[in-house]
Amino acid sequence: MRWLAHVTVATIVEDQGRFLLVEEMSADKKQVFNQPAGHLEANETLLEAAVRETLEETGWDVELTAVTGIYLYTAPSNGVTYQRVCFAARPVRHHPERALDDGILGARWMTREELAAQPERWRSHLVLRCIDDYLEGERFPLALIRD
Repeated sequence: MRWLAHVTVATIVEDQGRFLLVEEMSADKKQVFNQPAGHLEANETLLEAAVRETLEETGWDVELTAVTGIYLYTAPSNGVTYQRVCFAARPVRHHPERALDDGILGARWMTREELAAQPERWRSHLVLRCIDDYLEGERFPLALIRD
């Protein structure tokens, strides 16, 4: 059997104590919260993927400011292993008229406390962990990522 890790990106976007999250439908048809996140595509850098996924899923242009962490996660639902590179970013411009990706119910600004109160709605435990790492000051220079 051939094993492949799935490379994904996620973006922590904070504005005045609230975080930009995506409300989406999971594979088992539950409404869940996640960071703007998705898979790295062919011929794309990790930084480009993070900016693209954030725009496609939330309608927000962002400026990446740091790497907050690199995580390895195996989903219990399907056994797939994901390597998530999580970035911090600042919001730049909102495009409210922009259509969001299929399966996205909408972008939501939430505090950490609001999110923490709903663990049954997290896409995975990484949703809160990435925010907590960000709040604890985890910041690595974008130059850490080499194309």
